[in-house]
Amino acid sequence: MIRLSGLQLPLDHPVEAIPAAICARLGIAASDLLSHSLVRRGNDARRRSAIRLVYTFDLAVTDEAAILARFPGDKDIRPTPDSRYTFVTRAPEGGPALRPVVIGAGPCGLFAGLILAQMGFRPIILDRGKVVRERTKDTWGLWRRAELNPDSNVQFGEGGAGTFSDGKLYCRVKDPRFLGRKVLEEFVAAGAPDDILWEAHPHIGTFRLVTMVESMRRQIEALGGEYRWQTRVDDIALEPAGDGTQRLRGLHMQDGSFLEADHVILAVGHSARPTFEMLHSRGVHIEAKPFSIGVRIEHPQSWVDRARYGQCAGHPDLGAASYSLAHHCANGRTVYSFCMCPGGRVVAATSEEGRVVTNGMSQYSRAEFNANSGLVVGIDPARDYPEGPLAGIELQRRWESAAFIAGGSSYWAPGQTVGDFMAGRASTALGEVVPSYKPGVTPTDLSRCLPDYVIDAIREALPAFGRQISHYDHPDAVMTGVETRTSSPIRITRGKDFQSLNVAGLYPAGEGAGYAGGILSAAIDGIKVAEAVALGMMR
Repeated sequence: MIRLSGLQLPLDHPVEAIPAAICARLGIAASDLLSHSLVRRGNDARRRSAIRLVYTFDLAVTDEAAILARFPGDKDIRPTPDSRYTFVTRAPEGGPALRPVVIGAGPCGLFAGLILAQMGFRPIILDRGKVVRERTKDTWGLWRRAELNPDSNVQFGEGGAGTFSDGKLYCRVKDPRFLGRKVLEEFVAAGAPDDILWEAHPHIGTFRLVTMVESMRRQIEALGGEYRWQTRVDDIALEPAGDGTQRLRGLHMQDGSFLEADHVILAVGHSARPTFEMLHSRGVHIEAKPFSIGVRIEHPQSWVDRARYGQCAGHPDLGAASYSLAHHCANGRTVYSFCMCPGGRVVAATSEEGRVVTNGMSQYSRAEFNANSGLVVGIDPARDYPEGPLAGIELQRRWESAAFIAGGSSYWAPGQTVGDFMAGRASTALGEVVPSYKPGVTPTDLSRCLPDYVIDAIREALPAFGRQISHYDHPDAVMTGVETRTSSPIRITRGKDFQSLNVAGLYPAGEGAGYAGGILSAAIDGIKVAEAVALGMMR
């Protein structure tokens, strides 16, 4: 087959315009086009008065070789790549003496467990939280009643932090093996809508993710995998390996039990702070890593739709508009939008008592009133937290605690209008834009709960973003603090074999280990690490 990319057609084009445009692009007769299947659809909205849909198709034609010969070097006309997933090995009859263990049931741990189960290795999956429906009740306890369960919340439990998010399923990682396609196909098999296979920026939304992770759990269990919920790993057992490194021998649980294990995937997510501290105390190689901090900014979705799509706002083929912004500041910082959630809400995402953390979430419909996005500033260890591998965690905690106090010490979040923020005065009331964060927002001064360099950078960036998106710096736009969990503040460094640099048998994976950012990249990393474990167990 031939893959044709970059085919553009106007909004509201008739169905029959597609094969006609394909034939015109290839210079073939209609009778030479045998079939066409949709691979991807996006849009080009750079000209709001002439927005176009952009397609990629796989084509069956009468003379494939002749067409490819006519377009040598054309990046938009090439053979269709083979995106089928192939397992790297299969478990031996009866399985290995010790089963592989996965710590964490977020996107990375979920796909690590799934791939291991599909290869016959019967993994044991541990998570400190609860199954997704019980976890959802605990999460709503914080949002509705300001009651936090430190082991069951937005960060911990079945599905990981990605469950309470926009459910974005795209990333910028290089993927020559099409592992992302494997992830999307497994999601569809678990109940996700088919359109995630071809939308340029697919998403699922929280409610659909809940049922999907349940379905995938059942598949893993049917293949011999085992889940152990409310099971927190508090320590690891190590023995000298003879070359100055150590070898993993097992896991000590919070309840005092011990699990013998020599192949463990560490997929704990970016908020597993006690685990990071334990690993550091045991000498596991950890490095401080750059991340970003800032706020969540909200605008009515209708403002964003009009700014991005003009008179085409609301068109069903466009949906709720999103944006991506970045500004390089005079103080050397970069301000950028992060995890933009069209038609969504800002949510309470703390996992520790006495702290406030914000995040964004959308449902599949993206039909809620506000658009929200992280508005964050990049920071780095050498400049901002040079005190050691765990210094970034302490920086996060400092500002999350300050946000808790500024919000009223009740899990309400501190908020400020853009107008007051730009004027350097505390907000005493909010304006036209109603914040969506629950349990509530306290008008205040956000400079109380972020570093001066972050405040200065955001003040410089807002007018620049207002010139790109009308009303972005509107005085009534509202900002809610603080956004600190953009990515892991540490990296548990691993070698080419995916094992820790100095602990054999420990496989750091996903966002918490510093190797992913978001659902899709974390799932892809889970697949890669599961393959490495499977091959290691066969040696």
